[in-house]
Amino acid sequence: LSKKAQKKLAKAAYLAERKKERRAAEKERRKEKKRLLAEKRAAGELDPDEEAAERDRKRQKTGAGARTPFDARVVVDLGFDEKMTENEVKSLTSQLAYTYSANKKAERPFLSLLFTSLNGRTLARMDATNHAAYKRWVGAEWWTEGYERLWKSSGSAVAPEEAKAVEQGDPPEEVDGPGVGSEETQDGAAKHTKKRGPSRAAQETVVYLTADAEDELTELKEGETYIIGGIVDHNRYKNLCLNKSKEQHIRSARLPIGTYLAEMRTRKVLTVNQTFEILLKWVETRDWEQALYSVMPKRKFNPNGRR
Repeated sequence: LSKKAQKKLAKAAYLAERKKERRAAEKERRKEKKRLLAEKRAAGELDPDEEAAERDRKRQKTGAGARTPFDARVVVDLGFDEKMTENEVKSLTSQLAYTYSANKKAERPFLSLLFTSLNGRTLARMDATNHAAYKRWVGAEWWTEGYERLWKSSGSAVAPEEAKAVEQGDPPEEVDGPGVGSEETQDGAAKHTKKRGPSRAAQETVVYLTADAEDELTELKEGETYIIGGIVDHNRYKNLCLNKSKEQHIRSARLPIGTYLAEMRTRKVLTVNQTFEILLKWVETRDWEQALYSVMPKRKFNPNGRR
């Protein structure tokens, strides 16, 4: 190996060891915090804020509590693999995990979360991460095809009666049988489970969210589908998602950042999970200002800070 390759391997080994140390230290901190909370609880010294925070942590961890899904779909369009560097692909796959986690923990999660055009390096990295854990994400749907499959089937458009059902928020048709939603038991027998068929949507109910759109998003509506561009490009490509929406003849809209955060002078480009978390927060509060302030990185309000 060359000296450069040796240095690279040594650095990777050092970083891996440091990661283990950080995880061990974090585990110890959590154990100590848990012990202190237990002592305060036993002594009756736990204040109401700490009790509420602990209940919220338990609810998020267990998924317990009342959860009313918002009957709309969010699509992450991953059809930009060739336009990103290796590090950008790595960053994107992390954002996808944060997006799924946010929906899983939300009080009012989106009813459907769909990832389309999963191919190339993005697919390879997702397969290589945690033994392809994404395949076990509950309620998430993955397509190698583009999102236009929502309203097209074998080259034809969604039938009028099916489009009407989608607009009303009806769930996709359920199918069962070996090979479709089936699991294999230890003795090799097929265990039949029900699995939803592919998601469907009428073309006029689909909205591509992009900062380059002329129209501003005023509200989210149940029965509609909202597309987020799955790309990390540091704003290199202008009008990329907007042009794609025009080619597909679907509506486009931008988040109302300029209206509610007029004082923000830095770039208004967000990560996939930040955009998704803003949508989740709006569903919970019906307040754009609150949703934007709660998710926007504070550095974006500092014109002299990081952009």
